[in-house]
Amino acid sequence: MSKKKKTEEAEEAEKKAPKKATKKATKETADKPAKKATKKVPKKKTKQAAEELAKKPAKKAPKKTPKKGAEEAVEKPPEESKEEVEEIIEEAVEKPSEEAPVAPEPHVKPDLMLFGKWDSTEVEVKDVGLARYISLKPVLLPHTSGRHAHKRFHKSQVPIVERFVNKLLNAGRRKDKRTRTGRNAGKKLQAINAVRRVFEMIDYRTGLNPIQVLVTAIENSAPAEETTRISYGGMAYPRSVDVSPQRRIDLALRYLAVGATRSAHKNAKSFEECLIDELLLAYKGDSGSFAIARKEERERVARSAR
Repeated sequence: MSKKKKTEEAEEAEKKAPKKATKKATKETADKPAKKATKKVPKKKTKQAAEELAKKPAKKAPKKTPKKGAEEAVEKPPEESKEEVEEIIEEAVEKPSEEAPVAPEPHVKPDLMLFGKWDSTEVEVKDVGLARYISLKPVLLPHTSGRHAHKRFHKSQVPIVERFVNKLLNAGRRKDKRTRTGRNAGKKLQAINAVRRVFEMIDYRTGLNPIQVLVTAIENSAPAEETTRISYGGMAYPRSVDVSPQRRIDLALRYLAVGATRSAHKNAKSFEECLIDELLLAYKGDSGSFAIARKEERERVARSAR
């Protein structure tokens, strides 16, 4: 029993000891002057202050003047990040290196030239609709011996100069337009020689390729619109329709040939001189040409019948 009492007394002594220390600490804090309590600022005022600070421009840091005798600091360029470097490399790979412009290949003249003088491969057809139906294959003489006969649409493969020569065989006044018994029917060599002299005069006057002059004259004098008759309810009405490319070329060749022969009738000028004037006027698009005048008349009538 004595041992138990001693342990109980020791425990009570330990409990009493910290209490005394705490009492002393409380006395010391009481003797010290009390600190001022910090006032709690409401949240609204803090937000307003933060916004005002954000609006105010940031103060620039004062520049440090280098000391006398000290070396001037060299500004280093900012180092680019890895992503920027990768982007620059990708752009350089994607963009092909600018190669030096390649000089165009020189034009090689064909072995066959029209009458041994003019190159038909240099001619340009500006009208896209007619490009397929104007044959510019090189030939020495515009004479294919009727190989296009009895073949549908095969005449578009005949050289354009030969087609013009064929139109000259059957052109002029109405009574002369007979295929077999006309005034110039069957005289193809005579027409070829006339066209050859005409081309030489055009080359001498203008310095242009006469085949180009002929092709441009055909393009300018080919009507794009004409009229047709449509019967409806026992009455016939004119209606405007588009002209096919093959027919456009046929009409243009016919107008050029007829205009030249009509102007040569009862005129001091020869047929060749009249043909030169007709081709040059049609090349310029002048309404003084018979072909241009007929084209404008057809298109005007078709415009009113739309």
